[in-house]
Amino acid sequence: QQHQQQQPPHRHTSGAGVPADKNRVGEAKLEEPSQLRTPKQPLPGIPKNAKVIAYAVSVTGCGSDPITEGAAVLKHSIHRASIQNAGNDDSVGRYDYKMYAIYHPNARSCAMPLEKLGYTLLERETPVAVKDIKGDFLRKKIVNNGCCGEKELIKLEAYTLTDHPIVVHLDLDTLVLKPMDALFDLMLGTRLDASGMDIMWPDEPLPKQIDAYFTRDYNMVGPGTKYKPVQGGLLVLRPSMESYKEFVDIVREGDFRQGKGWGGKVGPFYGSMTFQGIIPYFYDVLHPGRTVELNRCIYNQMCDNPRTKPTVNDVVNGDCRDGRDDCEDCRSRPVTDVVTTHFTLCQKPWLCLSHTQDIIQHRLCRKLHHEWFRIRSDLEVSLQRSAFGTGTYDKDQFFGFCSGSGTKGYQRIQLPS
Repeated sequence: QQHQQQQPPHRHTSGAGVPADKNRVGEAKLEEPSQLRTPKQPLPGIPKNAKVIAYAVSVTGCGSDPITEGAAVLKHSIHRASIQNAGNDDSVGRYDYKMYAIYHPNARSCAMPLEKLGYTLLERETPVAVKDIKGDFLRKKIVNNGCCGEKELIKLEAYTLTDHPIVVHLDLDTLVLKPMDALFDLMLGTRLDASGMDIMWPDEPLPKQIDAYFTRDYNMVGPGTKYKPVQGGLLVLRPSMESYKEFVDIVREGDFRQGKGWGGKVGPFYGSMTFQGIIPYFYDVLHPGRTVELNRCIYNQMCDNPRTKPTVNDVVNGDCRDGRDDCEDCRSRPVTDVVTTHFTLCQKPWLCLSHTQDIIQHRLCRKLHHEWFRIRSDLEVSLQRSAFGTGTYDKDQFFGFCSGSGTKGYQRIQLPS
């Protein structure tokens, strides 16, 4: 990768000259979760005309990872941030929600339990069969691309949920900590400007119509790369059969060139043949001026290093991966700022990792894991169960749901009958 001229090391700050936060979640003590209700019918006082946002996850196959854990806590986090939680929490949203699980036929056995968690199940084949892809290079290579090969393209089925004004597609290892009402308002035209919103490039003019929000995965390419990948953990989209059909046509045509990517412009990088590459090709190359890139420190927060060289003793080094001369380090953000998080670099909460090292690579990860377990605890309360598990391993952090480090130490959620 070609980088700009190396700059001298920078003392890590929050982007506004604020030193890195060294407070650790381990200092906090257990708090009782709110007595949150999860009613089958909307609570009294919910407007009948409240718009219903579709939240979708995709399941491409069955592995060793317990997808019900992520699915259960993710859904509960969305519930807490919706109008369904009115009267139980001061920080609730104005929009209703409905959960969908889009699954490939190969994933039927592990997707079925999600119905008990309140997901509507949608079985979908890959939008285009591999044998029907015209481009030789894509047809031969896509099955081994990225995490899930061609099956990753079932995420595009989110565009077909046209009964809803907006669809939010999330990975199962994500968590919603705050309402996303400001994004929905702007997309639906009930808000006319983005002042005070957490977008990546606030000086750029807004599109007349916003069709999608996303974050970029700057770690996948060098700073000089023109078309950056989209981070696949979060996509807020305007559903459209027209857009869906165009995506299908793009895949069927298969114009992904060796060493040059989609249309000879987008790629190659990890997952570029599927979702993380076809989304920027569609919106950046074919239909520019229809999207807004969100601030990845607030949305889809992954605690990633913003620069090209390792961070040593909280000192960041190298060039900014997003191409700017100076860039914020998302790892210094207070957890209270985060709207959604994606457990990639921090690893999955159900691995029961303490992240107790007092370095920037671990501090925010620990706090975000604590939030996941806090919401898991609140879920247990809503199911008329104890707020705490029986484990004693770092109990203040894990609410008693870990008896040791690793998946064997994790106490799994008992599915509703």
